[in-house]
Amino acid sequence: MADQREILTDKSIARLSAGEKQYKVRDSELPGFFVLVGKRRKTFMAQGEFWRDGVREFTAQVKLGEFGDITTRQARAGAKEALGSIAKGQRPGEAPTISRGSITLRQAWERYRDAHMERKGRSSGTIGNYQDHMERLFKDWLDNPLARLGRQPNLVIERHDKITKENGPYIANGALRSLRAVYNHARKGNPNLPAANPVSAIDWNKEHRRNTGMGPNDIGVWLNELRALDNPLRREFHLLTLLSGSRPTALKAVRFEHIDLRGRLIHIPKPKGGEEKAFDIPLSRPMVRCIIRAIRWGRIMYPEGGYSWLFPADSEQGHLVEHKEDRNVLPKWGNDLRQSYRTLAQAVGVSELDIHLLMNHSLPGVNAGYITRDRLLRDHLRQQQQRISDLVVNALEVRGDTSLARWLRSASIAGIADHTEAGVKSETISAAA
Repeated sequence: MADQREILTDKSIARLSAGEKQYKVRDSELPGFFVLVGKRRKTFMAQGEFWRDGVREFTAQVKLGEFGDITTRQARAGAKEALGSIAKGQRPGEAPTISRGSITLRQAWERYRDAHMERKGRSSGTIGNYQDHMERLFKDWLDNPLARLGRQPNLVIERHDKITKENGPYIANGALRSLRAVYNHARKGNPNLPAANPVSAIDWNKEHRRNTGMGPNDIGVWLNELRALDNPLRREFHLLTLLSGSRPTALKAVRFEHIDLRGRLIHIPKPKGGEEKAFDIPLSRPMVRCIIRAIRWGRIMYPEGGYSWLFPADSEQGHLVEHKEDRNVLPKWGNDLRQSYRTLAQAVGVSELDIHLLMNHSLPGVNAGYITRDRLLRDHLRQQQQRISDLVVNALEVRGDTSLARWLRSASIAGIADHTEAGVKSETISAAA
């Protein structure tokens, strides 16, 4: 028998007769409230659905009681209460809980930042990148439930397309990797979040490694462009970036206590990957001279910060923050120089394993894991560093330009006072140079 619909009352229900099969009579005033008529009994029922973000999450039925045991008025009141609970996401029989998936993207990001990134000692640069993605590219999502993205991955797909169009394919991929990490971390403490990470639904933009490094024949031209920079401290910063192959962010935060000129080392306490990746950079003689010139200029240009930072600046942090240059003035800087270092190292025959050690890359292969880097620093790796630096300071154009050669080989200690606290003294500098 097809379902019927009428205003349910005690009298109308009493008149209902049993059929060959069960059938429903729905209340025309309260949707979801009905009586199920069987051969022997008539049962009051309520049925509701819970919808979230346009998606039906579940349907539930509640048995309210038998006709004769309770009145229709009592059943109707019970139906209203049950339907209200279902509409709030409460499944029948479950104890009231916090709304499933109620954590917002903002809360998930802050927990990931504080409980994971900072606790694991991630660098300020890495945290800054995540913060830029979350608080700029996903700003309008921050106060929305994170579960919404899990239930509607099409939103993530559309945002990836939008960022690709407006900011570029590399930034789009990076932003979605950040979102993926935040979601995965949030799910550890919120198991009711949809299991599938919504970022898995996107089609990643194809990425190509940027081949912007210089070879041996390019160095002379670049050095002349570098020498023409107005700011001598920035000039030494870019030169040290090339000679060390370091990430610019690490060099900008070098303090005097990180420098051991007598031992010819720079300690990088918080590189990419955090404190557990801390390492020492062996210094060639051209690198020591570069550092001496940087100290001299830093103390002349920034008398206060010049006694704390290798590359001081008028910034909130007290050190150089922005290292970008006009590419019409200096076409190669930043990671271009890191790629150049890698290319020059190969050109002078430095082994692949030594390059990994010098650049603080993860070592390939199982056997490489047994190498103790510190045991190679002061002799073998420093010799390899010297070979790379020699290729720079002995370039053909350098040998043909006395003023350029004079700059690269100069290391005047004039103006450098004793700095006992940092371990940088004029006699130490003289001996190292």
